[in-house]
Amino acid sequence: MTSLKSRSYWLLSLGLVVLLFVVAQQLPQLQLFPEDWNLGWREPINDFKRWVVINRTTHWLFLLIFEPLSAVLDFVIRFVEDVLLWLPWPIIVLGFFLSANKISGLRLALLVTACLVLMGLFGLWKESMQTLALMSISVIVSLLIGVPLGIWAAQNDRVDAILRPILDAMQTVPIFVYLIPVLLFFGVARVPSAIATIVYALPPAIRLTNLGIRGVSADLLEAADAFGSTARQRMRKVQIPVAMPSILTGVNQTIMMALSIVVLAALIGSGGLGDVVLKSLRRLRVGSALEAGLAIVVMAILLDRFSAALGQRSIQFSQPQFQGFRLFPASWQANGFAQRIEGAIDALYVRSGNLNAWIKSRLPERFRSDWASMLLVCAVVAIPLLLLGIDNFPRDWNIGISKPVDNLVEWMRVNLYNIGDSGIGTGPFRDFLIVQIFLPLTNFLTNVVPWTVIVLIATVLAFRTGNWKLTIGVVLMLVFVGLLGMWGFAMDTLGQTLIAVVLCILLGIPLGIWASRNDTVDQLLRPVLDLLQTIPIFVYLVPVIMLFGTGSVAGLIASLVYSIAPVVRLTNLGIRKVDETVKESATAFGSTGWQRLIKVEVPLALPEIMLGINQTTMMVLAMVIIAGLVGATGLGLEVIQGFANDNLGRSVEAGLAMVMLAMVIDRIAQAWADKAAEAANLKA
Repeated sequence: MTSLKSRSYWLLSLGLVVLLFVVAQQLPQLQLFPEDWNLGWREPINDFKRWVVINRTTHWLFLLIFEPLSAVLDFVIRFVEDVLLWLPWPIIVLGFFLSANKISGLRLALLVTACLVLMGLFGLWKESMQTLALMSISVIVSLLIGVPLGIWAAQNDRVDAILRPILDAMQTVPIFVYLIPVLLFFGVARVPSAIATIVYALPPAIRLTNLGIRGVSADLLEAADAFGSTARQRMRKVQIPVAMPSILTGVNQTIMMALSIVVLAALIGSGGLGDVVLKSLRRLRVGSALEAGLAIVVMAILLDRFSAALGQRSIQFSQPQFQGFRLFPASWQANGFAQRIEGAIDALYVRSGNLNAWIKSRLPERFRSDWASMLLVCAVVAIPLLLLGIDNFPRDWNIGISKPVDNLVEWMRVNLYNIGDSGIGTGPFRDFLIVQIFLPLTNFLTNVVPWTVIVLIATVLAFRTGNWKLTIGVVLMLVFVGLLGMWGFAMDTLGQTLIAVVLCILLGIPLGIWASRNDTVDQLLRPVLDLLQTIPIFVYLVPVIMLFGTGSVAGLIASLVYSIAPVVRLTNLGIRKVDETVKESATAFGSTGWQRLIKVEVPLALPEIMLGINQTTMMVLAMVIIAGLVGATGLGLEVIQGFANDNLGRSVEAGLAMVMLAMVIDRIAQAWADKAAEAANLKA
């Protein structure tokens, strides 16, 4: 019966689409979005920008709010940056080593040390410290705002209800769009970069703090009330400590999101590693861009592992720590060489512990802690290094990889563009995509399919997967895109997005299935996917441009590489989560491996697969604007040209249209994933 209703719904919907398509051919207003409906926001926005430029030095809004805020942030960022650049590089490495060892042991300490040294070996120590200063201040401010807001939202359902759509919008808005208002009110340099980073990285801190506190057991809260705790004492002594792992996970996610915007922030003068990537891109120096990109990856690994270790610290220290080997895996306990190395490490730890105890015994009682002892050691070691003038990482230690990478890319450009004049290569492939796919699809969505038909199709999908509230929201957002005068550009962007998402699905789902069936493939794919998700978006464009030239194809290939990871990961996760008893039952009923996969595992894993497709779609949309920098058409190019031509209104209109398009796709995909979970009896 349900299947019959579903079939009837789709047949009726198809009939309505065909009918509207025919009617629209006779009525121009239903075919092309009417130009006289344009809201005309461009000129008022440009007028407002001119007003801001004229009144920046005189109006109270800037004198009392924006300028003082900018001055304070600029002072703090410069102070931290100056301290990091003033300190001898061995002291920074030593400080991170001792802190990581204190938090999680020798393995993390060595990993952190290797990450820092690698930044120096790439010849990017100064730029790395500048980026670290900007990221540190941005993350701290994000947490100072986000954690209290998360606590407030956990205590007040109304605040939670107000914040939720705001956070949804903040996470859906493409990164580039954040730069528009920040650039307007704060100009260029470090401060607007920090503010854009703070806004972009804020949602995880709020969400995970809220989630952690709401997840505290009701029994614990009742026990605290029974012992006479006030609301403040209950929050400080029960809820926050119990929620700390979730809060620290939010810290970790905030750090990762802050690092993901570092290259874009360089567009408005943040400096650091992002600036190196950007300048290398403009000069098409692939090797230099890759070096700086890898330095950002290394910094992401350092901060990710460090913050993740903080999140696990309460669990680690609730058990006897550092039992067994400190460096080698426990499975090596029978290895004589490993035993000798571990014995030497243990002896070194014993002597270090004795030195630490001696130092603490000489400190005032209130300062007797391991952290104070480590700080004193770093200060004592720093004095002779400063006297010797040792500060920046030695230049002659540089092991740069830029020249070999440049040579490799140049060879690929020459030899792979058209292999032996055979018509096979990156050049013919690009031409095929443009002539056979991009242009026909763009023309179809922009000129053939009436705008009313596209709105109707989105309405049908929204109503089928969600409810009336979602349906009305989808219709309003799509109509708003037209009212901004961006319908044609939005359809161009939609076409590029559809192509990239389809390619990601065609490649990603089979890879995810293969990884779920083969642990070796899973282990090989995992570091590759980590790397793909950590490398800054801009870095993907450099080799792609060299191989495929500028334009939409370069954006497509870069989007594919950047966005494929979520669908691979979540397909793998979803199939691995399927209950073994269900698989065994299917086998017992005579199903082949292929039948079990198609009829049991994939349907049960569909919620995760749909979530992966949703995340991939959002990442493709984030890449669309970046692709505009290399000539890809659509909304991304409109945003970029608005910046380049000092036409803020154009950038704002295109940015808002991008937000609306992203939210429509995101909401329908989320509703579809929820529907799949309900169908699989995985959601209440």
